[in-house]
Amino acid sequence: MARDPDSVSVSVIMACRNERGNIAETVRCTPKMGRWTELIFVDGASSDGTVEEIERLQREYPEKKIRLIHQGEPRGKGDALHKGLEAATGDLLMIQDPDLTVAPEDLSQFFNALVEEKGEFINGTRMVYPMERRAMRWLNTLGNKFFAFVFSYLLEQKLTDTLCATKALWKQGYEKIKRGRAYFGDFDPFGDFDLLFGASKQNLKIVEIPVRYRERTYGTTKTKRFTHGWLLLKMSWIAMKKLKFV
Repeated sequence: MARDPDSVSVSVIMACRNERGNIAETVRCTPKMGRWTELIFVDGASSDGTVEEIERLQREYPEKKIRLIHQGEPRGKGDALHKGLEAATGDLLMIQDPDLTVAPEDLSQFFNALVEEKGEFINGTRMVYPMERRAMRWLNTLGNKFFAFVFSYLLEQKLTDTLCATKALWKQGYEKIKRGRAYFGDFDPFGDFDLLFGASKQNLKIVEIPVRYRERTYGTTKTKRFTHGWLLLKMSWIAMKKLKFV
């Protein structure tokens, strides 16, 4: 049975580092969903004024629930997301990059999919709609397609994009994933695969929602194609041993 949307609270968790030019638009464009929506920015030692911009927006929009968490020593996006997810107080948890490559307005689709019980873990996919010309480099596109194939095999479910940062799930679903994290090990520096593997292991219904992927207008990507690609291969091998060789 579908949940009453007005009874649900929402936490949007955003790991950020040097995203000052994107924060204001992210705050303005993130829709209010459910009973209330909180925006949790986890800052990874930004040096461009990101923290000061978040603090300014907290003063400018006191009616919005804007929270700032300092990651401390930057230990990667996965650690930042864990800190944000642990601090979240909403019934429904969303993960979004604050770089505006995926429109914050699209989060309402993820909210609706969960409250209407179309899925229990909603994963964004950038591989359906045409992208802006320079939104994703061709080598990244090839890598995305390769890992989508690998994960579809490992999880026995067709996935078209394993690297899209936009995801949503119920808090109780996250608690199940967290309790089972030791099965795969805390090896994911990005956070995406920890959640995908965990959701599959906990038999959560995974559903993909297409999002439009846009070119960055401020800042630079944090993705290191070859370094991160090697890490993804190692994580896939660990998952294969756990899921296929047991």
